[in-house]
Amino acid sequence: MIGQRFPLDRLSPLSYIAASILLAGCPGPYRPLIPDALGPASRESALAWTQATVPARPMAVRFRWRYQDERLRWGGSGTARLAPPDSLRIDYRPSLGIRSGAAVVLGDTVLWAEPPGDFEQMVPAIPLLWAALGIVRPPAHDAAVFGERGVAVEVERTVWRFARGADTLTYVAVGGVPRTLEAEWRRRGSTVARSRTEYDAHAMPASARIDFPEASARFELTVLGIDSGAVMPPQLWRSR
Repeated sequence: MIGQRFPLDRLSPLSYIAASILLAGCPGPYRPLIPDALGPASRESALAWTQATVPARPMAVRFRWRYQDERLRWGGSGTARLAPPDSLRIDYRPSLGIRSGAAVVLGDTVLWAEPPGDFEQMVPAIPLLWAALGIVRPPAHDAAVFGERGVAVEVERTVWRFARGADTLTYVAVGGVPRTLEAEWRRRGSTVARSRTEYDAHAMPASARIDFPEASARFELTVLGIDSGAVMPPQLWRSR
């Protein structure tokens, strides 16, 4: 077991899990993560950057989670099993004896989830779930790619924006202490979801949150540890 480490094709409303420290209240509408226009950028460079965020081998990530919206609060523990480059199985267990759940994600699509509806309700933004685990999904083949790289106040910052139809995904990676990855999904000018991931001293994701402003909801997770030698048997990807 080692510390922590953890890829936009088609956007679809999807998943749900939640994490550690429940903050008082949930945020309201957001200003854009990067309000300024970005220049066109190389698709090949964007693909190379996103590929670099994908772990080299299968791994199992143990975490605590917590979720809050205007109606409920709940939390518990879970495990995310990742098979590069784009397969993810999540098992989650609430701490109060409520029914457990599981789901398998392939890219930006939920292949199955049990019990039906729970996973899709909790995190309706699969690209940001990947970002919460430190992984950036590549731009869709028909997405426009924009970006910039530079140094802000002596800290390296990389910005990518993938625009497709009414949807825009923006990613901001910042070096320093702590190293962070922020992501935002906007649709027709409004923020659908925003995430922030913080890394530990070994450049591995340690904690993350996803906010859903329109629903006044927040999902948080804290990574407890990673098994970088996890075995992924074929039956793992089948429904329970």
